[in-house]
Amino acid sequence: MKPLELALKYMEIFFDGNVEDLSRLFSDEFTFQGPFYEFDSAKDYINALKSDPPQGFEYKIISAFENDSGACLVYEFSKPDISIPMSQLFEVNDGKISKILLVFDTEAFT
Repeated sequence: MKPLELALKYMEIFFDGNVEDLSRLFSDEFTFQGPFYEFDSAKDYINALKSDPPQGFEYKIISAFENDSGACLVYEFSKPDISIPMSQLFEVNDGKISKILLVFDTEAFT
């Protein structure tokens, strides 16, 4: 899959709540960095999602683009009482997601 296809597939799986299925998209060197959490492996990231599964969230893509080594999604994230823009930068190596950088203003969550 191309980087943008991988990023959109990630979003589909993440927001459907089938987080175990994410493992097939991730490289062995996967890392995640966000405002609240950081993970150095796909296993740790997926285990964290399984312990607190994403539920009741929705998203609407505002903009999406890719280059040879990655993709970026800007989207409106919403759940009851919260609606904020978020951005995720996906780095891709050998057809797998190797890194995700999640960026958003945390004020709405605190």
